[in-house]
Amino acid sequence: MELQQILNRMQIAELNAMQQAVLNTYDRTRDFVLHSPTGSGKTLAFALLLAQRLEKDKQGVQALILVPTRELALQIEQVMRKAFSGFKITCVYGGNDTKTERNKLREAPSLLIGTPGRVMYHIERTYIDVSTIQTLVLDEFDKSLEFGFQEQMQFIIEQLPRLQHRILTSATKMTDIPSFTGIGDFVTVDFSADADTAPKLTIKKVITPAQYKLSTLFKLLCKNGEKKTLIFCNHREAVDHISELLENREIIHDMFHGGLEQEDRELALLKFRNNSNRILITTDLAARGLDIPEVDVIIHYQLPYKEDAFIHRNGRTARMQASGEVYVILKPEEEYPYVPEDSETVLLDEEYPLPPNSPFATLYITGGKKDKINKIDIVGFLLNLDGISKEQVGIIEVKDKESYAAVERAVAASIIKQANNQKIKGRKIRVGRT
Repeated sequence: MELQQILNRMQIAELNAMQQAVLNTYDRTRDFVLHSPTGSGKTLAFALLLAQRLEKDKQGVQALILVPTRELALQIEQVMRKAFSGFKITCVYGGNDTKTERNKLREAPSLLIGTPGRVMYHIERTYIDVSTIQTLVLDEFDKSLEFGFQEQMQFIIEQLPRLQHRILTSATKMTDIPSFTGIGDFVTVDFSADADTAPKLTIKKVITPAQYKLSTLFKLLCKNGEKKTLIFCNHREAVDHISELLENREIIHDMFHGGLEQEDRELALLKFRNNSNRILITTDLAARGLDIPEVDVIIHYQLPYKEDAFIHRNGRTARMQASGEVYVILKPEEEYPYVPEDSETVLLDEEYPLPPNSPFATLYITGGKKDKINKIDIVGFLLNLDGISKEQVGIIEVKDKESYAAVERAVAASIIKQANNQKIKGRKIRVGRT
């Protein structure tokens, strides 16, 4: 498979230093281990390696990618679909409908992506024929261990009789790789401490007594205005508490944590990506492996207990060598060894206007890939409505059974009124607010 074809489909002009090193170092006869920070482009790096191993018109699952979270599984699925044209790709994960997944697995994909528990579920019930799998990718392996997936991963690996090649990626450097992985003779590319791929961050401190912490956060959001912001908390309760505050002030935002339904979590990320909202409040669930581009600001409302978690949170901004701001909210007596002592202390001693809400809103459309509907179809449909111009249509994402379109809030009601019960590609659709 031609490298340039993949880059063209991904709309990438050139590889970064880490990705180029991966290509230059790769040896088909040896296993491969990649250490590189969050946000440095590991998914594309191992996709380029898979491109050298996947064969067109070959029956059965050729490669399996195991990941620690369903969000990461879905993100990798998107990347692989762009990279590999003509290959069937299937994604399975906890929280998804098992019957739907079984139906997809009846015709074996070339590439299977999944979380350990769900892949194990399908293997135990023989919904996956493991006899054809020759390549295994253990992505964000350190996080999978942290989440306690060792037993499931070990079970899966033991069921792969024809496994020939293993690829392991980790955001942190691993001195000892567990024997159950089966990784023996391997090549390593280590960019874990590389300055060129590390985020270029400006870390700032905000000092406030505990009783004023929430109002200080609100003031900081007002000061930062329309900057795209991720707020990290240690606990779901804190996420909910901040959300209540913003709800009362009519500030558009979303939440992301493990207590939410999968559908709500995916929609929160989608709206953050397409700029329908500029504030996302989250736990560490969003700190690793998620596709959240162009974040301007990270705010640590509560600091994590370990430095690794702090680094991975900050990897959500300054992705791919861009720059970003990190704010740490501390009580006067608090000290954390991983927060630089010489960090600038920010004073919030002015009155700031409320942060403006995004001019865009997200609409859902009841039609997707299964109905042969694509982005161009939706753009054309919207622009044919009265009073809608191309400047009023933003990012569009097409799923299997539904689609989502960012449109200017000012025309959202008009679009809903005009579009309902109209047809796209001969299929009657409904349109509504998310």
